[in-house]
Amino acid sequence: MAATTAQPMGSLPSGLGICTTAPDIFYLPELVFGGLVWILVASTHVQPPNPLGWVMFVSVFCFVMTFLWLIIFAAGAHKNSPGWAAVDFAYHGLAVLFYLSAGVDLAYITLMKKSGELRIYQIDIAAVVFAFLATLLYFIHTILSSIRWKTF
Repeated sequence: MAATTAQPMGSLPSGLGICTTAPDIFYLPELVFGGLVWILVASTHVQPPNPLGWVMFVSVFCFVMTFLWLIIFAAGAHKNSPGWAAVDFAYHGLAVLFYLSAGVDLAYITLMKKSGELRIYQIDIAAVVFAFLATLLYFIHTILSSIRWKTF
């Protein structure tokens, strides 16, 4: 019989265990897709500045916070506390709301710029797709984090 490295849902992983547990395996894809949104929006001329400023804030904020969260979990600083499980759920829920609002703003702005330069339009479309993929990843992470929090 093969040994398993997966931890039960009622505990928080640390070290390389974050690469094998259900909600925490989403940290790296969240960083990748969030970073792609950040890079793609930053690579075009930010016009209009207000809604795209929100998109930039969301992508940078979520990228930095997810990276810090990854480091905290990898270092084991949470000490398997149920409070950290609740904060994990709350942060990822907030990230879902932020990314959903940023993705809708970015999609609307992209539709309004349809008659502009084709290369910029294609970059904006890619940013919209990655924003909604990041939203989906954060949503799945939120659901799994809520289940883990409730099993503590």
